[in-house]
Amino acid sequence: MSIKVGIVGYGNLGRGIECSIKQNADMELKAVFTRRNPATVKILHKNVGVYHIDDILNFKNEIDVLILCGGSATDLPVQTPALAKDFTVIDSFDTHAKIPEHFDNVDAAAKEGGNIAVISCGWDPGMFSLNRLYAGAVLP
Repeated sequence: MSIKVGIVGYGNLGRGIECSIKQNADMELKAVFTRRNPATVKILHKNVGVYHIDDILNFKNEIDVLILCGGSATDLPVQTPALAKDFTVIDSFDTHAKIPEHFDNVDAAAKEGGNIAVISCGWDPGMFSLNRLYAGAVLP
């Protein structure tokens, strides 16, 4: 049994997520969702469709988890709570000062839909937070 994944956004992060899925036998890419014209988005998985974000609810019963690859400034504050109502979601929200607010918004939406939401995971804030901690420990 594999984890059925949907990718929301197909920029650098979305392409990296697709490459990671290809390397894990227990994961299966079900769909890529974009705000662009889907016909212009070429992905590595030959038998997986690319769909407009407006079609995402049609996949509610086909996807175990959505990995949200939008930006923290404008995309994730809107997309994560909206999608957490209908899907289990993972995002990489990295605006440190706004993480508590983002958590509250996403948590309420996920609870409303009976879903799980994991926020702020990935390269940052994780790795950059460690860098700040190390620098703060040795620099005045």
